[in-house]
Amino acid sequence: MSDVNALNTLTLPDGRCLVADETSHRLSLGLDGQPLVALSLNREPALHVAIEQRFERPDSEILHLACYWFFASDPACQYLTWQLEKTPTDALSGGLLVTGESSGQYRCERALFWQLPQPWLRQASTGSYPQYPVISGGKRHPLRPIKPRGEVYRRFDARLGSWISLRTVDIEQDLTRFNRWQNSARVASFWQEEGSLEQHREYLTKLQADPHTLPLIGCFDDQPFAYFEAYWAKEDRIAPFYEAGDYDRGIHMLVGEEQHRGPHKVASWLAALTHYLFLDDPRTQRVVAEPRADNAKMIGYMQGQRYHCEKEFDFPHKRAALMVLGRERFFERCGLA
Repeated sequence: MSDVNALNTLTLPDGRCLVADETSHRLSLGLDGQPLVALSLNREPALHVAIEQRFERPDSEILHLACYWFFASDPACQYLTWQLEKTPTDALSGGLLVTGESSGQYRCERALFWQLPQPWLRQASTGSYPQYPVISGGKRHPLRPIKPRGEVYRRFDARLGSWISLRTVDIEQDLTRFNRWQNSARVASFWQEEGSLEQHREYLTKLQADPHTLPLIGCFDDQPFAYFEAYWAKEDRIAPFYEAGDYDRGIHMLVGEEQHRGPHKVASWLAALTHYLFLDDPRTQRVVAEPRADNAKMIGYMQGQRYHCEKEFDFPHKRAALMVLGRERFFERCGLA
């Protein structure tokens, strides 16, 4: 596992590499072997940043990459203050910066930074899908957008030193591994979806046609290790058991590869999966899950990521724990790095 505090390179989701030379009072950043910016730093009482020298890059890119560096290399950093000569119009309009307390001062808040869809979302939309009420399965809910295909999220986990990415299920590519995962005794004890290849093909085909559920494959360094189902809670079986919001999302989780189990891996993929769902639609205020109430290990992992158990309740097939994480709580003192 990487030591975040010793970070001097950071790979970006588009493959470019950010390189830093940092002292207590100065930071020089380079991008793909070319100089990006030189910054002066004042760390008392909190981090203040000023541009000493800029190179041939747009100011908005310089500001975003520098903020990413500070937040990724120091998870305890909650905000930083920029001293800028020119008004950063693009950064202010997009939410990267907010106006500070004095002339020329602008703040970047960690809780705002990690809500920006770029560059984490691979198919980021320019705005929210229009809200239009429909009824399906006897439930009234917003019309859902067409589901994405391919990779939807990518981020370099600086703590783990690995890429974490999410892509949609490709049945021809993923059926064999999905079948193997579901037929393992460990997974079957919780999912109870053992079956043949054809049964699992039918299972995945049905989900792909269901507008309320998005089947996903989780990858570390592009190697599949897990299967997730992200669903809209309003039209799901969980809706009668709590006051589901129109844009609440829910998750089912399955880690199939033994070498990717353990608390540090769960912390990475659960944070990434939750982050993706909050970014996918800014109207999503809660992410929920309903693990078996006796699955103490998974409940503990989720509590470690700031989910709380709101209550226990009975599905027809299991006693479940309602795990809930609110948008504000996730981004407040956000633990992403």
